[in-house]
Amino acid sequence: MADPYSSEMLPRREPPAFNVPGAVLMLLVLLFGVQIVAMSLSWEQQEQIILLFSLIPARYLPEIAALQPAYPGGAGADFWTPITYTFLHGGWEHLIVNSVWLLAFGSPVAQRLGATRFFLFYFLCGIAGALLHVLLYAGSSMPVVGASAAISGLMGGAARFVFLAGGPLGALGGRAHSRPMGGGARRAGIVTALKDRRTLIFVGIWIGLNFLFGATALSGVFGATQVAWEAHLGGFLFGLLVFGLFDPLQMSPSGGPGNVGYGEWLGDQGPENRSD
Repeated sequence: MADPYSSEMLPRREPPAFNVPGAVLMLLVLLFGVQIVAMSLSWEQQEQIILLFSLIPARYLPEIAALQPAYPGGAGADFWTPITYTFLHGGWEHLIVNSVWLLAFGSPVAQRLGATRFFLFYFLCGIAGALLHVLLYAGSSMPVVGASAAISGLMGGAARFVFLAGGPLGALGGRAHSRPMGGGARRAGIVTALKDRRTLIFVGIWIGLNFLFGATALSGVFGATQVAWEAHLGGFLFGLLVFGLFDPLQMSPSGGPGNVGYGEWLGDQGPENRSD
């Protein structure tokens, strides 16, 4: 019988410092690729791109749109712009700030959901933010660009599991150890999440900062003259409320049903090398 204390056993490996999921990397490549192409165009071409692919609330009120010059794209743009506006940014500062938040909050969500669910969740959060903005600014001809609403949805979704025992930030408050990325053992129901002090603090700080940057001149930090913080709020609330519909049910380590994360990172250790 093998000695359980033998030095021949493979040591447990720590997760790499930069363990970014492929889905997040792909999204970053797309965002930067679009920005590079857009910045290489003339001012006239950039204006056409904005009119064709940004979110413009006036498109959705025919009586208002009739008073404006014809927007390119026609009726088709009414359907694609709530998605395509997330690929456009007001400048490099805007894109870089969004990329940092995407790496921070998109990575644990992508690890937990997998690529397909992640992309669906991400774009639906962006659409939710667009819908709230259109409702609050009906008839506005001011274009809206940026991935902030979709990324805000990732933040809302992450709040459902990162603070739980075993979650990436579960050690905050000294209650339990944390696991890397999306390794929380379960997600919190929305009522449970809103009873958690850490989650409430996170939500309060997030809403406060968005209001601060949206209602003051600090919006210039993001490379934009105005921050559509209401769209951010729409994406965040959507992600917070409906994350459970996207969270995959997996088998728990004991073999019973349960909603579990990806567990501890085991590197190249196969099943035959893992200790029970």
